[in-house]
Parts: sequence; structure tokens; C-alpha cells
Amino acid sequence: MWITSLWRVLVAKPTGFLEFDRTGPRRRPVPVRLRDWREVYEPFEEDESKNQAARCMDCGIPFCHEGCPLGNLIPEFNDLVFRGDWAEAAERLHSTNNFPEFTGRLCPAPCEGSCVLGISQQPVAIERTEYEIAERAWNDGLVRPLRASRSTGKAVAVVGSGPAGLAVAQQLGRAGHRVVVFERGEQPGGLLRFGIPEFKMEKSILDRRLAQLDEEGIEFRCSVEVGGLGLRMGSRSSECVSVSLAELESEFDAIVLAIGSTIPRDLTIPGRDLAGIYPAMEYLKPANMVQGSLLPKHPIDAKDAHVVIIGGGDTGADCLGTAHRQGALSVTQLEIMPQPPETRSSANPWPTWPMIFRTSSAHEEGGERLYSVTTTEFVGSDGRVSALRGQRVEMVDAGDGRMNFEAVPGSAFELKADLVLLALGFSGPETTTVAAGLTLTQHGTIEADESWATSKPGVFVCGDATRGQSLIVWAIAEGRSAARSVDTFLMGESDLPSPVVPGQVAIR
Repeated sequence: MWITSLWRVLVAKPTGFLEFDRTGPRRRPVPVRLRDWREVYEPFEEDESKNQAARCMDCGIPFCHEGCPLGNLIPEFNDLVFRGDWAEAAERLHSTNNFPEFTGRLCPAPCEGSCVLGISQQPVAIERTEYEIAERAWNDGLVRPLRASRSTGKAVAVVGSGPAGLAVAQQLGRAGHRVVVFERGEQPGGLLRFGIPEFKMEKSILDRRLAQLDEEGIEFRCSVEVGGLGLRMGSRSSECVSVSLAELESEFDAIVLAIGSTIPRDLTIPGRDLAGIYPAMEYLKPANMVQGSLLPKHPIDAKDAHVVIIGGGDTGADCLGTAHRQGALSVTQLEIMPQPPETRSSANPWPTWPMIFRTSSAHEEGGERLYSVTTTEFVGSDGRVSALRGQRVEMVDAGDGRMNFEAVPGSAFELKADLVLLALGFSGPETTTVAAGLTLTQHGTIEADESWATSKPGVFVCGDATRGQSLIVWAIAEGRSAARSVDTFLMGESDLPSPVVPGQVAIR
């Protein structure tokens, strides 16, 4: 009897996972949302949010913690939501995550892939609960500027204003340092502003957080490109002012490079020089600039065009949704990998990341997805792409754990293509030289030691610039950890948290 009573003290709804199925908010009807750029989800009732939070089992070993790089206190905030204590839930969530309103929209939720309930049922809707906590915190006025009680007299330059740069800037600002963020784009936010479409995250969500950072004393200098090392951050403004690393070193006590991984992978096949073929970011950035009133019209218009997207990941899905909103006649997304199974395979057991077939909101809006195909040639007319040729492939074991793709005989095909978008991922940060003392890894990322320090004294690095292309939660987590190292470097010790170390990987 006393064991049951204790359980009820620890878990407000111990049978929640038996009583409630997983549900989520409805998406706005496709014909409606394709006429605008607003986020796709409708409001979620508070009672339903509590029911979803009640599904958390408060298991003895919460594997969701292992799946989350930030170390979010997931069972705790789920329980608080079920009890209706939204203010305390927001406090717990912000204690580990600077920007839960970003991750609640954009993270693929590796925590859910590691949820213990996911062994036999649908996992707890952790990401949606995070979203609901964050939004209620903003709406209730609980997210306020937190300025340091004293100034250390130290100054830090943060190069890049994506999620990693914003996290390290906020942490160091709250530690009492003067922080200046340099961004080569027209406005701060990096890929949060120029890469993520409005229908996934409206930029007003980013702007309200930037306003908080501004009130906390963080200074932003946009349209500034750091030269000398050939570093080019995020999305280049057409009117960038160039400063050298030496100039930053003369003004600041430490420098943090959070420049992301922005070199697009290309496809070097016959016909690549034809007009009408673009890396994905050359298409996505102007779309966001138009919505943000930074451009009068999109220079690459998919209206009445047959669009082919090469690459089956999230960036490809972003291009898909954008092309639909521009009025494309057809959109086809190509992926060289086989179509994932509907459920986990025996080679993909819990708690590893479930490699299963998923349908995003953009895929729900139309278009065709082709798997196990590769593009062999672009075909043109009058110097512009008009079609692409490809063939089906199959994966074969090449030995030593490697897999090769081999063409399937007789499987050649041709697709009409007025516009081709290359969403093949990114190969590393845009660094053209290491003459000033930076060392790169064999993968082309900036090398960092266990304290996030580069080979150049006083210069640190975090996020995709050192990890390689990754998730928003890793960027924020590494920004928080790098901030602690910089604080220690400047002050000899630090009270800031450090969720991760360089090279750490999640259960994926």
C-alpha cells in the first residue's frame, strides 16, 4: 500500500500511458495552408496537452535523457504539465534549453526515439509538450530578460548567429561578459531566419527571442563578414563590411566561431552547368527574405514549373513546401537510399533512432517521392535545364561494413524538370584557409579539444562548424558547453552548465 502511495506522490498519473493514446494537434487543411506561409498546426487544447504529458511513465531509467543532447528534464516537466503547473514546467525546461520554442518546432525529437514507452507503444509526445510549455511561458509573460548582476569587464565576440551562436551568447551574457555577435546576413538568426521556412517557424518566434537577448545586453552587428581566415557566416549580405580576425582579437578577450556547416554538396554530372539548377539554400533564403520584406520578389520562381528536388532529407522537404506555395505544377523528390520501413527493423532496435518512413507536413501537401534512384545527367534546351535522366539503384555489400550503389539494368528514366534543387546536405564550414592558426579535421570541420578551444589561443568553436551538419539540439547544447569553457578561460572557473563534450554522440 505504501509503495502505491509513494508512486502517486512521484507520478501524478501513473496509469496515463494505459489510458491515453498518442495524439497531436491537427494540421490546417492543405488547400488552406498552401495559400499562405503561416505555421501549419492548429491550437492544441490544454486538457489534451495534460493527457499527453500524463503518458510519461517516469520510468526508472529515463532513456529520453540519453536521446536528448541538452539533458532536458523530460519526466519532470511532463509531470508538472499534467498537474497544471505550467510556470514551474517552463522553469525546468529553460534550465537546460535556452530556446525551447525553436526545438519544439524544429527538432526531430531523438528523445522520443529513446522513450521507454516506445518499446511497445507510440512514444510520449515530448516535443509537442515542449512546444506547449514554451508558448504558454511566452503568452503568460514568464520569459523575461535575465541580466547579469555584475560585469566581469571581459568581452567576447561570437561569429555567427544561428542556434549555437545565440546559445553561447546568451550564456556568456548572463555570466556578466560583454558579448557582441557578428553575422554576415542582413538580420540575425542564421539558418533559423534564412533557412527554415515560415510554415515551419514564423520569424516572429525568432524575433521575440532576439528582443530578449537584446534586452539582456547582447549586441548584434549584422552584414559583417569576418575576413583574414576566409570565414563566411550563414547567409552573406550583399553589402557586407569585412573585419579581420586580428581586429577582433584586438577588441575582444575571446572569440567563439559558430559559423555552421554551410558548404553545399554538389552533383558533378553532365549538364550541371545548365541554368535552372540551384543549391537548396539559394532557393530557400530568398523565400524567407521575401516573407521578411527584405526582397520584393523571389528571383527563383517555381510557379507553373516542374520541380525536381534531389535529396530526401529535411532540407528537401523545406524546398517541397516552398515550391508548393509558389504554385509549382509538379514536385518530385529523389532519394538514393531505399524507402525506410514503416516500423523498426531487427537491425534498428530501441533505443536507437528509428529509421522508419515519415511523412512531414510538406509531404502531406503533395508531390512524389522516389527512392533508390540516382541522377546521371541533366538535359537542357537553349542553355536551361528541361529534364533530368536517372536510373534505379540497389545497395550491395562492398565488404568492411561499406555499402555501394549499383545500377539496376533497364531502369533508366527521364523526368521533366524546369527547376532542379540540390538538397544534398552540407560538407563543412566555409573556411578557405588555416594560415592564421586553425587546424581542420579530416572531415573539413574546425578541430576543437575537450574545452572547445581551437588550435589558435583564445579562439573557440561550437556547433556544426566543429561537429558537422547536425541537429538544432546539438547546436544549442554545444553552445551552452562552449560558453562554460570560455567563461572558465576568462575567469578561471565557471558556474555555467556543460551538457556535452566535443565528439559526443546521441543514441542514433
